[in-house]
This record gives sequence, C-alpha cells and structure tokens, in this order.
Amino acid sequence: MPPRPLTLADARAALQRVWGYDDFRGLQAGAIETLLAGGDAIVLMPTGGGKSLTYQLPSLLRPGVGLVVSPLIALMQDQVEALRLLGVRAAFLNSTQDPQEAAATEQAALAGELDLLYVAPERLLSPRFAPLLQRLPLALIAIDEAHCVSQWGHDFRPEYLGLGVLAERCPGVPRIALTATADAQTRQEMREKLRLDAAHEFVASFDRPNIRYLITDKRDARAQLLQLLRAEHAGDAGIVYRQSRRAVEQTAEALVRAGLTALPYHAGLSNDLRAQHQRRFLREEGVVMVATIAFGMGIDKPDVRFVAHLDVPRSLEGYYQETGRAGRDAQSATAFMTYGLSDVLQMQRMVEAGGASDAVKLVERRKLDALLGFCESASCRREVLLGYFGEAYQGPCGACDRCLAPVEQFDGTEFAQMALSAVVRTGQRFGSGHLIDVLRGSLTPRVAQWGHDALPTFGVGMAQSEQGWRSVLRQLVAAGLLQGGGEHPGSLRLGLGAAALLKGERRFPMQREPVSLPLTSVPKGGRRSRTGRQVEPVREPPSSAAEARFERLRAWRAAEARERGVPAYTIFHDATLRAMAEQQPHSERQLAAIHGVGAAKLERYAAAVLRLLGERAVA
Repeated sequence: MPPRPLTLADARAALQRVWGYDDFRGLQAGAIETLLAGGDAIVLMPTGGGKSLTYQLPSLLRPGVGLVVSPLIALMQDQVEALRLLGVRAAFLNSTQDPQEAAATEQAALAGELDLLYVAPERLLSPRFAPLLQRLPLALIAIDEAHCVSQWGHDFRPEYLGLGVLAERCPGVPRIALTATADAQTRQEMREKLRLDAAHEFVASFDRPNIRYLITDKRDARAQLLQLLRAEHAGDAGIVYRQSRRAVEQTAEALVRAGLTALPYHAGLSNDLRAQHQRRFLREEGVVMVATIAFGMGIDKPDVRFVAHLDVPRSLEGYYQETGRAGRDAQSATAFMTYGLSDVLQMQRMVEAGGASDAVKLVERRKLDALLGFCESASCRREVLLGYFGEAYQGPCGACDRCLAPVEQFDGTEFAQMALSAVVRTGQRFGSGHLIDVLRGSLTPRVAQWGHDALPTFGVGMAQSEQGWRSVLRQLVAAGLLQGGGEHPGSLRLGLGAAALLKGERRFPMQREPVSLPLTSVPKGGRRSRTGRQVEPVREPPSSAAEARFERLRAWRAAEARERGVPAYTIFHDATLRAMAEQQPHSERQLAAIHGVGAAKLERYAAAVLRLLGERAVA
C-alpha cells in the first residue's frame, strides 16, 4: 500500500512535540501544507515571523533529508546548534570543516541519518557536490535569503543566479524560496531565476508591530544614541550601523568609554576577529555590535532590543531588513535613525560616482528618493514603510515618532525661496554650511572672501536658527528642489521645480523639527497589528518574586550556554523563561505546557528548571 498522505494534523503534532508550540502562526500552515503535498512555495515573512519552521518541519515528516541553501556560515551553524538542542538531526557542510568531518557529514546524509543539511550556494553548485546531490534522498530544497537573486536588490549575490538549475537536477523535489524583504519586482525575479513558475506564493504582512520607529535630525549622532540607550535600553543587546570603517571604530570606542560592551565589525578587521566579535554578540548578554552593513544578514539572535542607523542606509529595502533584526522574539524593540543633510548628499554622490549602468543608477536614484520620502514624511512611519512594499496600512500606528509626537506643518514657501535664492546668488557652488552663514548674516572669513555679505540674501534668514535652516535645506533636497553633485563636493544646485517655486508659481509645505524624540516605550501587550496579531501577551508587570526567578533562570541559562558553547537563546528564549518564572510550574507535565518547551528540552532541562523555580530568593 502507498504511504498515507501527510496532513496538517501530522505537522501540528510534530510542532508540539519538537518545538513545544501549540499551533502555527499566520501563513506557516499554508506553506507547510504545500510542501507536505510535494508543491513548491515562495514565502515572504518578516524577520521573526517563523520562516525557518516552514521548511524545517516538513523536512522532519517527508522521507529524505531537507537541503537548505544558506549564504552565511555563522547563520547555518547557529541554526544547526538550535535544531540539535531540539533533538533534530541537523548538520552543515562548509569551509570550517576538515575533509574528515565533511566526509562524515556526507555519509550521514546518504545513510538517512540526517533530517536537515545546510550548505552554501557556491558549494551546492560546485562540480564536487554534483555526485552527492544526485545520490541524496531529498525531502525538499529550501533556498533561504532568496532576495539575493535580485541584481537590482541591496544584497545581490551572483552565486544565487545558478540555483535555478536545481529544477533540472532535482526533478520532483519540492522547493521553497524564503525571504523577509522583497518588493513586487524582486518577487518576480525570484520566481523567474529560481524557476519556481508554479510555486504557491505566501506573502505575510510586512508589519513588525513590536518595533517602534524613531527618526531624528542628526546633531551629534553618538550623543543622541547614548541618550536613547541610557533612557530605554541600558544593558540591552543591539546593533549600530555606520557607513564607514572609521565611524564604526570611533562609535564603538565612544560606547565603551560610556560603560557599554561594544564591539566593532567591518571588512578591515581580520576574518578571525570578525568571527570572534560575532560569536560574542550572539552568545553574551547585552553586547552592542557597531558595524557596517557587512554585518547582520541572517543573524538569528532573537533578543536584539534596538537597531540604530547613525548614517542613512541606501534603500528602504535595506532599512527594513536591517531594522528587522530587532525584536525577533516579538518583544518590544526600537529602530532608531539619525538623518542629516550631509548623509543625503553623500548617498547621492555614491550613486552618481558608482560604475553602474545608467539603468541601474536610475533604479538606485528611485530607491534613494523613496528612502528620503520616508524620512521626511509627516505621516505615520509604518504607513509609509508598508506602502513602499505594496501593503495598505492606515495610521496612526501609535509606535513611531510621527504618531507619538505629530509634527507641525506650515507653509514654508518663503523660507524655501530664501534658500533657493541664496543657492542661485552664490553661483550654485557652495555647500549647506556656507549657505546658512549667508542666510543668517554670519560674516565668516569665507563669506567675506567671496563678497557674499553684499548679496541681497545676506542676513534675510537671521530669525531662523542654524538647525532650522538645515531642516529647510534637507526638506528641499528630499523634494528634489535642490540637488547635490555640483561642481564642488557637497555643493548644492537647483533641481526640477525650483524655478517655479522661486517665481511664486507653487507653494512648499514644510514641517517643524520636534525639539526632542518621544522616548516612550510601546506599552507591553498594549498594541495589536492591523492583522490583529498580539505584539506581546497582555500581562501584569511581574512581581518581585517572579523577577527574581527570571533572573535565576537567566543566570542558569548563561552558564549552560557557556558550557555547551552555544548562544543562550538556543536553550530557551526570554519569553519562555518569563513564562516559567511567572507560572512557576511544579511538575514536568506543567512545564511541558509552557510555550517553547518541546520534548527534547523537557528531557534535558526539566530537573534543573524545576529545581531553580522551587528555590527561595536569598534575602
């Protein structure tokens, strides 16, 4: 008789047994059901939405081994460690292994002793791997970070273009492509280049309702970051992104001087040091990683409480993916960005100076324009961000700076005309600092040298502060009425539509900069996403006794993680420890009912956890 078809009931039973979860979230069930039936799938879920479960679970139930294409060594190693703690037979093949280890892993896969095998795309497509691929009994093929196939994207990886050949080499094997970040164009590229023509598409909401978005005018970026961390994120793990290696080093040093545990990460460091810093970030509590965008893709750390951009990213896709590394555990987190005129001009110069074709530059300009529009919008941040990905959302969200402290809008036409006139009368060859000196009537040596104190625009904007004029110029650049890339670095020139504004043929609405950011946390359990998903469980603040139990559990988890050489969160997430501390189970049966406690972890850790929960706090 043929084997009984696998069903969602089988999948739910495995979900409870292995992961300790009661049911699937969102679109997980549909994607899993498709793979169980032998179909192909394209899955877009936000970071923390449970993408990995959609291929890990079917790999346990279908005959054969699930082959997972993953672009980063650190990511595949962390996922394998976490799966092994769940009792799942998982392994990886990568360059960290010696030939004997790799051969043993290959033999285990051929012998049916593995449920999941992780490989990098370049290894999978190598001539040496081809014979193994033909002999492997495959349950499915999962292509993680599938947006890397897009040549227009922020994370393009040429080796991904070859993965379409899997349709020919592995006929009949279900395939799934997964990503957290893809607009409609990138989704179409994934379908075409990976040859997933008949794949079912599962596109979840892009909303990350537990993330609060804060964007502020850049004054002193490092001081502004420290203000946020001291007010709301003392002792929390986080990621700080900078554009240059020098800025990374300086920012990390400043955070260390301020008493934080901060580490730099950029391409100028040795491979060993970068790997060491990444391990510390993943395995220690409260580490802040200061990095260029070379860091972070695929980071599987659930308790990152903030992501800060102290320089403007290149696109909204990049911003969404980078900020998505915060709050993977669905607990409240912060996405913070400082944003200045010099950032905008630098990004524009980078686009124009690059060696890309005119077509690619056009796409990059449009992406940068969309990012600037997001930064300058007076509307709900979440509304603009989700709208970029084609998702309708009506604010206010209650969890961004625009909703927590709405900006005042006014008719800024007169200020705009003053600024544009200063640009024209100084010859469209000076940067913002000089223009502001002219507008505010500051007789600097440079202003005197060029005779700009004799211009009609000298001093016309004396009533406006320097910071106010920077805001005016930034808003004009974001609207395309001023452009960088003039004759001299940093200089500003008129853009399209500026002439009409100078002639009084159009108006220009502006917004006033708030004095300070609304540093008010999202209430615990107080907000739902538009889909109705609860951000956090509604609960009363923990009692002092429950908090003491939680801290004992955290200390035990840290010691256990050090002994095993794994990240602490692979043992239990914070949310699971909190549930243990608050519910205080007294038996294995009660402990097994807590979200996130599967059979393997129950067997391994029940005695230690129950003992700790039974202890009384020492006065």
